[in-house]
Formats: sequence, C-alpha cells, structure tokens
Amino acid sequence: MDKIMLNEMEFYGYHGVFSEENKLGQRFRVSVELHLDLKKSGQTDNLEDSVNYADVYSIAKSVVEGEPLNLVEAVAERISSELLKSFSAVESCTITLIKPDPPIPGHYRSVAVEITRSRSQ
Repeated sequence: MDKIMLNEMEFYGYHGVFSEENKLGQRFRVSVELHLDLKKSGQTDNLEDSVNYADVYSIAKSVVEGEPLNLVEAVAERISSELLKSFSAVESCTITLIKPDPPIPGHYRSVAVEITRSRSQ
C-alpha cells in the first residue's frame, strides 16, 4: 500500500488528566501516515485523485487545538476517525501523537502513542 506522511506537525492543546494541563496547555506533535493507492494521482498529476496535505493538517490541528480530552489515546483516536471519515480513498491510517513535556518526573525525550485504524474496524 502506498503512503502519504505528514511528520511531526506541532500544535498547542489542553489535553491531560491533571487540571494544570487543562489550564496551561502544552505542545503536542502529531505524525500521520495515510495508506491508500496513489497510482492514479501519480499518473494524472491531479490533486483530486489524491489527498490534500493541507486538509490533513487542518483536521489534526482542529482536533489537537479543540475540545480537551484526558488521554492522548483519545486524541489520536479522534484524529484517525476524522481522517477516515473525510477521505474515502484512505484505507487505513497510523497516528503517532507525541507529548514532549508531560508532567511526570524523570529524564526522557517524550511520551507517545501510536495507533493504526482502518475502514474495516
């Protein structure tokens, strides 16, 4: 299966289980991998035969910057649901949601979840 990938889009949101996360907010990074057949768009050179990256960006942005959720799992799930609903050509998608600065002690680069969802689910 062919892929369209948008890597490490960065947004500011208010997701988290702690009240300070919901009040102060924090950065989130989102990577999206769309699985679809790109043969036709490669042959026609026509955007209508593919998926507009700007539309994918807008969906991720609206979810992350939208209604606060407790879990990054729920944010990723909502993004995948909106993408599958919006683009009929997409067979499945993988969403990686990175929380670079979670309010937990220790030394680490980030925490993240990755989910893959398909039309058949």
